[in-house]
Amino acid sequence: MKILANKKIKALFYKLLICIAVFILVSVALLNVRLRNAALYIVICSLCMALAIVIVSYRYFKEQHKIIENAAAQITEFISGNQNARIDCNEEGELYRLFHEVNSLASILNARAENELRAKEFLKSTISDISHQLKTPLAALNIYNGILQGEAENLPTIQEFTNLSEQELDRIETLVQNLLKITKLDAGAIVMDKSLENVSEMMECVNKHFSFRAGQEEKSISLTGNDTITLFCDRDWLIEAIDNIVKNALDHEKKGDTVSIEWKQFASVVQIIIKDTGTGIHTEDLHYIFKRFYRSRFSQDTHGIGLGLPLAKSIIEAHNGTVEVESELGIGTTFVINFLIPTKL
Repeated sequence: MKILANKKIKALFYKLLICIAVFILVSVALLNVRLRNAALYIVICSLCMALAIVIVSYRYFKEQHKIIENAAAQITEFISGNQNARIDCNEEGELYRLFHEVNSLASILNARAENELRAKEFLKSTISDISHQLKTPLAALNIYNGILQGEAENLPTIQEFTNLSEQELDRIETLVQNLLKITKLDAGAIVMDKSLENVSEMMECVNKHFSFRAGQEEKSISLTGNDTITLFCDRDWLIEAIDNIVKNALDHEKKGDTVSIEWKQFASVVQIIIKDTGTGIHTEDLHYIFKRFYRSRFSQDTHGIGLGLPLAKSIIEAHNGTVEVESELGIGTTFVINFLIPTKL
């Protein structure tokens, strides 16, 4: 029997058999001797047997409980980050077979984590190399395009195409930079330099970044919030995240529309709300807007590259924040960003 492969279970089984055998022998002996109170002695013997069985069983299950507690402690250690934590499984039996499988699972998880880390490092290194290699030809192309624009002042057709070339070169440069940033975030190669920042001042910076564009496109940006609200964050990275969401809002607005940025503070949360009155997002796309390079079949935006919102989400999550989106076609879209306040948790 497999159950008897474990020495401790086998020992328990033998001890119980010995208790029963001793009781039977003593009972038979008492009956053969024909003592006056044989029945009473047999009852006493049965009680002694029961007590012996209880003691033997208690010691066994106490030892088993200790083994399981040690196993649970090792599992907790592994979950907490100790990759070398393992359960002692040097004996035979079904329980130790289970422990062996748990150890094997831990080894597999460690191997996969190491492979993923190597893959991330390789991806980060590859994209970084490609990005740096692209910077030189991009810079040269920008210079050549600028020379062509200067030479084509009196040639409207060439001027038009050089302007289009400039837009496409800007798109390529943005794509390269965003790829580099998002890959570094994924690989954990960026350490957020956090400090206590004034939210109002950061939103003013965002407004300045887009004020010229908004004016050119006859759109507007409104800011609403308490000037005293602060947030523990990396100023530059968080402004970049908000920039990407505001840019997305402006991309999907018409002339005369407004992007509103509002910030509030609650008991344990700082909330930033970015709302636009643009075309809205189709219900089918709401679950995919943070997916990289996602292109909606309903989108009329031909300039987006599908990295702005994923990058914003990665930055927000690196600040232990969450971002949610609500949208209605023809009405507009609202992004709600929540950051926990560590000092009030």
